[in-house]
Amino acid sequence: MDVVELLPGRLLMLRFPVGQAYLWRDGGGGRPDELTLVDAGPAGSGAPIVEAVTALGARPADVRRVVLTHFHEDHAGGAAEVAALTGAEVLAHRLDAPHVRDDAPGPPPALEDWELPLRRRALSLLPPGDYERPASVTELSDGDVLDVAGGAQVLHVPGHTRGSIALRLPRYGVLFTGDTVAVSPADGTVIPGVFNLDRHRLLASCRRLAALDTETACFGHGDPVLADASRRLRAMADAAQRETDR
Repeated sequence: MDVVELLPGRLLMLRFPVGQAYLWRDGGGGRPDELTLVDAGPAGSGAPIVEAVTALGARPADVRRVVLTHFHEDHAGGAAEVAALTGAEVLAHRLDAPHVRDDAPGPPPALEDWELPLRRRALSLLPPGDYERPASVTELSDGDVLDVAGGAQVLHVPGHTRGSIALRLPRYGVLFTGDTVAVSPADGTVIPGVFNLDRHRLLASCRRLAALDTETACFGHGDPVLADASRRLRAMADAAQRETDR
C-alpha cells in the first residue's frame, strides 16, 4: 500500500493494487485526533491501514468511522478488519448496507463490451475467496451530515451501485466521489465511472457532483485533482452529455 499526503496534516490517500481509500484527520491545536476513513480497500487492507494511522502519530482507536462509498469488494473488503482493529463504526448508504453486511448478494454491473477485459484485470488483482463482513453497518441517507470536518454532507449518487454515495466537506472544498467519477489511466482525463449498474443514473449523478463548488476531488480510482476540481468535473459532465446527445 502506498501512502500519499494530499493536504498537509489533514488528508492522506492510501493506494492499493486496485483502487484507493482516504484518511481524513480532524483535531490538532491541542484537540485530540479523530480520524475518518473513506473506503477501506480490499480484504487484507486492515493491518496496513492501521500502520499508516500509527505512522501519523495517532492511535488505532482514533479511527472513529469508516464511510463506505459503495459495497464493492475493492472499497468495502477491508472494512471489517479496520473495525476490529480500531473499534471504528462502519457506515454505508441504506441501499448498499445489506450487501456490505452480506445480508443479500449485491447486483452485478451491466458491463459494456469494452469493459469486460478491464473488469477481468481488476478482479485478478483482488484477493481470492470470500472476506470478513462487518457485523454492524450504520445506514446513511441522502442529506445526512456527519460530524467530520465541521460537517460532512452525504450525497446519494446512484448508478455505479444503487446505494453509491459521495462525501462532501464544504468547509475544505473536498469531495470524495467513490466510483461515480474516475480518472482515465490513459491520459488523466476525469471521466464518469465504469462497471456500473445503471449508466443513465450514473451520468445524472455525475452532473449533480459537477454542479458543486469543489477544490479537491478524490476518486475511487485515479489520481485526485487537488486544485480547481469543479472545472474538471464540469468538463467531464459536459463531455458525457454531448456523447449522450449524439
